[in-house]
Parts: sequence; structure tokens; C-alpha cells
Amino acid sequence: MSSEAYQLTAIIIYMLAMLAIGYYSYKKTNNLTDYMLGGRSLGPAVTALSAGAADMSGWLLMGLPGAIYFSGMGQAWIAIGLTIGAYLNWLFVAPRLRVYTQVSNDSITIPSYLESRLKQSSRLLRIASGLIILLFFTFYVSSGMVAGGVFFESSFGLDYHTGLLVVSAVVVAYTLFGGFLAVSYTDFLQGLLMFLALICVPVFGVFMTGGIGETIDSIKSVNPTHLSLFAGTTFVGGVSAVAWGLGYFGQPHIIVRFMAISSVKETKSARRIGIGWMILSLLGATATALVGVAYFAQNPDVTLTSPEAVFIALGQIIFHPFIAGLVLAAVLAAVMSTISSQLIVTSSALIEDLYKALIKTDASDRTYVNYGRVAVLVVSIIAAVLAWGENETILELVSFAWAGFGASFGPVILLSLYWRKITATGALWGMTVGAVTVVIWGSIEALKSSLYEIVPGFILALIVTVLVSLMTYKPNAEIEKEFDETLRLLKRDR
Repeated sequence: MSSEAYQLTAIIIYMLAMLAIGYYSYKKTNNLTDYMLGGRSLGPAVTALSAGAADMSGWLLMGLPGAIYFSGMGQAWIAIGLTIGAYLNWLFVAPRLRVYTQVSNDSITIPSYLESRLKQSSRLLRIASGLIILLFFTFYVSSGMVAGGVFFESSFGLDYHTGLLVVSAVVVAYTLFGGFLAVSYTDFLQGLLMFLALICVPVFGVFMTGGIGETIDSIKSVNPTHLSLFAGTTFVGGVSAVAWGLGYFGQPHIIVRFMAISSVKETKSARRIGIGWMILSLLGATATALVGVAYFAQNPDVTLTSPEAVFIALGQIIFHPFIAGLVLAAVLAAVMSTISSQLIVTSSALIEDLYKALIKTDASDRTYVNYGRVAVLVVSIIAAVLAWGENETILELVSFAWAGFGASFGPVILLSLYWRKITATGALWGMTVGAVTVVIWGSIEALKSSLYEIVPGFILALIVTVLVSLMTYKPNAEIEKEFDETLRLLKRDR
């Protein structure tokens, strides 16, 4: 067999495994809560790794190693900010959100939780939240499909559109039939694959570069400041990088995992597993970039097509073609795990937060599950159409979609969990101001290049939510009762 055949075999085995998990999850999905939230039955390991895999996408295996390979360790500040943000998210949001979403009308989506928590009868808050999710995630999913098409094009020489259709078909199949359980179980397996690949590539690679000491010397020979965290960075630039961590509090496809864990007691174990996975994976990505700098400096006759391909290139150089194929599968896993997570959240926004809010019907749970599957298919088709032309503007949108979600939902989620006096009007204004600030700031190059748009967006959304809530606050016995019940259950179960 040729090297390419070995690698393609590994990819096919991986994709068949994803479809098998989708079928298994389909057999376990009986109602809308199962389809949208896995019946709140996830264990800590599945919760942690599925959240991590959904979070990191191709950035972990391609974007971060590429940035550090090209520009040095100063690019690691984003990873540091993300790690801090993820830890705080697990610590402060996960336990309360798990309890509060169940206490407040057993909410299964973020918009339905906000509506129930703030007791808004007009459904305006729920509809606005659903529209924000629908808008951003349709383009987010599209960008993932673009990445899948580019992956097959660059790795196997396949046509871009063929690669896009293959990736889209597999992800849509297991997400459409298996729902949240399929997404979570596949993300768990994909998280393991990503983790093993990120550990193995730099560990085996450092032997090829002569050990740790020789590797460091080779890196310094290329650029004496390459290993410095501070070289080429400014204070404002550092703030912008670390501020990526703020985004975690408002990412629907990540925090929905907190709602699905089996019990609040498990959040502590999940936090330890998730942060451990994240730290080791980020260290592996960083080490991969540094080993790559040393290897290509020592072997000038070997060319690297792109800095972002350093992880893939080293995997193909170091390992047997079949194992190299699994390394490629890890990259594909990073892309597919994020697409599937975003698809299921977008589906839930369409059915649970828009359709059921606008069209009052008494359909059965099975009917709503089928509606959810149709929603996955519709969003996927729209996203594929947007991705068909490999449109650069779609990929650029992703750079501030993280900020958009973080600024619009982050302050509102935090205040809803920790402050009794937040109101629906305050939340609606805060979400709107956060989203609009990010879009405007991110569209003006002079502002965007000076400070990451999540910083002004998050701060303004927080201020507006608090001020408007204070002006519109009226005591509500039901809100007080639910808040107290949440605190009681937290104290009992932790």
C-alpha cells in the first residue's frame, strides 16, 4: 500500500467510528431533552473532553502551532488567557448553571433558561437570544466546513468541494440522527485522539532533533528571542490576547455541556479532567511548534508549505503512514467536533427557542425531535452553500464570533447566576449592546488592531445590564424562590 492509501484508510476508519457512535446515540434518543441535552446524563469525563473538543477546533492543532512556529512564544498569551477563562468558567458557571437550569423550568437551552430565570412573558428575550445564536453559528458552521474542504484538498489532493461534502455528510449524519448524545460521545473520542496526537508528535519529534538541549539551541539559532513570552508583545496586545478567556462565559456550545452533566457533584471532577486535558494539549501544541522550528532548521532541504501545517508535516515525517493518518484524523476531529457542537445548539435555537416560541403547537416530543433533525439539515445546507465558494469573509467572521458570543451572553449569564436583581429588560439591552459593540469595533481596523473587541463589548454589556436592571427592577417572589432553591441545592450537593 502507498503512504496515501494507509492514511486514507485511517481516515475512513475514523469516520466509520463517528457514524457508529451516531447510530448508537440514535437508539438511545427518545425525547426532545435527550436530543437537545442528552437527558442530562453525561459523566464527568465525557462532559470535560466534549467541551474541550468543541471549544478548540482546528485552532489547537493548526492555528496555535502555526502562530508560535512563525512568530514565537509571544503568541502563547492567547492560550494562557483561554486556560484561565476555561478554569473560571468551570469553577463559577458550571455548578450553578447545572442546578439553575433544572430549577428554573428544566430549561434545556440558554435562551429558554434566560426567559425562565428572568420571568419574561413576552418571549422577546428568548427570541433575540435564539436569533443571535442562529446568525453567528450558521457562519461558524460554514467556516468549519471550509476547513474540512481545505483539509482534504491539502492532505490528499482531493477537490475542495469533494472534501467539503464528505466532511459535511459525516458530521450531519451523526448529529442529525444521534443529537446531543452523538455530538458529546464523538467529541469525547475526538478529544482523546487530539490529546494523544498532540503528546506523541512533540515527544517523538524531540528525539529527531537531538534531545531537548539540541532542540533549544537550534531554535535560538533561528531566532534568539523565539522562546521569549514577551518579545514583540505590548501591554495592550497582551491584554487583548488574555482577554480571549472572557469569551468562555458566553459560548453556547460550551456551556450547554454544563447543563447536561449528570449531577452538580460531577462538575468538580469534570473541571479537573477538562483543565488537565486543556493544559497538556496546549503544551503539546506549543511543543510541536518549537520542535518544528528546530527540525526544519536542522533539515533545510525539507520544506514546509505553511506554518499552520507544521503539526501535520511532523506527523507524516515521524510516523508510519497509518499512524500519520491517525494524526491527520486528529486534525479532522478538531474541525468536526466543533461543527457538530455548533449544529446541535443551532438546531435547539431554531426549534426550542424560535419555533416553539413563535408557533404555539401541542406536538409530541417525537415530532419536535424530528423537527430538530430537519433544523440540523437546513442549517447545514445553508452553511454548505456559504462555504461552497471558500469565501474568505466567512473565515474572518469567526475571529469576532467568539467575541460576539462572549460579549453578548457572558455578562448576562454571570449576572443571572449570581445577582438577584438582573431583569429581562437589562439582559436584553446588555446582550444587544455587547453584540453591536463587537460588530462595530471589529469592523474598524484602527480599533480592532489596537484592542480585541471582546474587551469593550464585555465591559459595556456588563455596565448596561446592571444599570438598566437597577432602573427596571421589581421584586418577584418566584425569582427569589428559585434563586434560594438553587443556592440550597448547590450547598447540599457540592
